[in-house]
Amino acid sequence: MATLTPTDVDLSRASVRDLNRTLHQADPGTSWRVTHPDGAHNVAVGLTTDLDVVVDGPVGYYGAGMNQRATVTINGNAGTGVAENMMSGTVRVRGSASQSAGATAHGGLLVIEGNASARCGISMKGVDIVVGGDVGHMSAFMGQAGRLVVCGDAGDALGDSLYEARVYVKGTVKSLGADCVEKEMRDEHLTELAVLLKAADREEDPADFRRYGSARRLYHFTVANSAAY
Repeated sequence: MATLTPTDVDLSRASVRDLNRTLHQADPGTSWRVTHPDGAHNVAVGLTTDLDVVVDGPVGYYGAGMNQRATVTINGNAGTGVAENMMSGTVRVRGSASQSAGATAHGGLLVIEGNASARCGISMKGVDIVVGGDVGHMSAFMGQAGRLVVCGDAGDALGDSLYEARVYVKGTVKSLGADCVEKEMRDEHLTELAVLLKAADREEDPADFRRYGSARRLYHFTVANSAAY
């Protein structure tokens, strides 16, 4: 099957508004290449069809936000809130990401090949996030559903106020947040993690990771736990 030649959009000549309007009107199955993003904000947001979009360079905040169905690859770093509120599809950052990567995302796969800053996966609601490096403090804060995989280290307060999201970390965890505890790594979790790592094109051994989840002590208010609220 022949590979489609991507259509180029040069952001040194076109505005981000023009780019997003063009992508929103694009035919399903088409390929696009965005050049000279130069840290622009809101690049390739709100895509709702099966597109293949490659951004050649760094983006600012909310890159590939609200994505549905599209595959977006960012060949550089990403600012605050990359792939925020994503519903489906795949977003891959070949560099590092600033804070709140994948915030409130409901589905799809977010891959960050470098490091992610603070609050990676904050209030995640079903997304899968795989980080090749480290994550900053309060990652997976109030994570409700989905999986966060960290191939490096995690900062302070990992999984603070976690609900039912699962967190896998290969490296060290500086500290766990309120109601987050280490849990047994059973065969089902090793299998689940192997699938996630493969989807992210990672070669780590699932057996090298530890699993963290909610102790479920904060689901209901009790006086004994009042200091933790």
